[in-house]
Amino acid sequence: MDILDRRLVAALQVSPRASWGEIGRAVGEHERTVARRLQKLMAEGVVRVTAIYDDLRTGHGRPAHLHAQVRPGAIAKVARALAGRPDTRSVYSLTGAADLGCELVSPSREELHRIVFDEISHIDGVAQTLTNVVLHTFRTVAEWHAPFLTDEEVAELRPEPPPACLPDEDGLSPLEQEIATLLTTDGRIAFTAIAERLDLSVPTARRRVSSLLDRRLLLLRAEVEPALLGLEVEAQLWLKARPHGLDLVGQRLAAHPNVRYCAATTGTHSLIVQVAVPHEADLYRFITGVVGALDDVTDVNSTLITRAYKRGHLRKSGLLTLERTP
Repeated sequence: MDILDRRLVAALQVSPRASWGEIGRAVGEHERTVARRLQKLMAEGVVRVTAIYDDLRTGHGRPAHLHAQVRPGAIAKVARALAGRPDTRSVYSLTGAADLGCELVSPSREELHRIVFDEISHIDGVAQTLTNVVLHTFRTVAEWHAPFLTDEEVAELRPEPPPACLPDEDGLSPLEQEIATLLTTDGRIAFTAIAERLDLSVPTARRRVSSLLDRRLLLLRAEVEPALLGLEVEAQLWLKARPHGLDLVGQRLAAHPNVRYCAATTGTHSLIVQVAVPHEADLYRFITGVVGALDDVTDVNSTLITRAYKRGHLRKSGLLTLERTP
């Protein structure tokens, strides 16, 4: 991917349903150039537009981060087993004490217990697991975009905020669930296609999609491997923070352009942060200059993500993105 490809993908990350013309106007490129390049990248599996749920508010469950130590020689087999599960959102191989990390979503505490202790712990090759439940999410990967756009370009692409009077309703109606299912498969599906498949009028389809997105029950996501964007070093940082400063630390880190994900969790470390940077030297500067400047952070444990097997429910083949798991 050249720099223009990376800028166009970043624009798609900011506004996954933007038209080619809207992206072209924002980044100063012709609509035909935008369409040709992005359609090629999507056809090749380099980038895929999908959507993820706000699991808590839609009733899908509570996200948790599970780390597994794996017997020698079994990493690929265990990773494939985890990636094939519909309740895992992401699966990575890691450096450090844990060999694999995954984000899973369980509908209840009882189900989390069953998933971890009756199922995952019994996968052949799994030696030990450690699970941390997400308490609060400061930034999802769906809200991150690669740092290749100016503030003005981002502002032109970013959708208008919803009206202040919009009801903050949780949960999905049966029709909204059907629409959400279509969007999680193809985040750019046309309103006409939604209307045809669900026997709706086009204005109704448009209104229902807008409601889901404005209420943030569903978050659109343009998925691409960070390495293809030149961000070849991806790290998971586990931070200890003083309780009174935890919220401020989370907010400040979530606002940093190299932070893809940030959440408060249970466990000995109170924050998990995913960072993507070009080189190891940049990670060093992030740890010393960004994290180190936060007085309420008392400890940092860093690991590198060496390979992704699944992200956002989308399976991976090397650096390419495959279909969504059921």
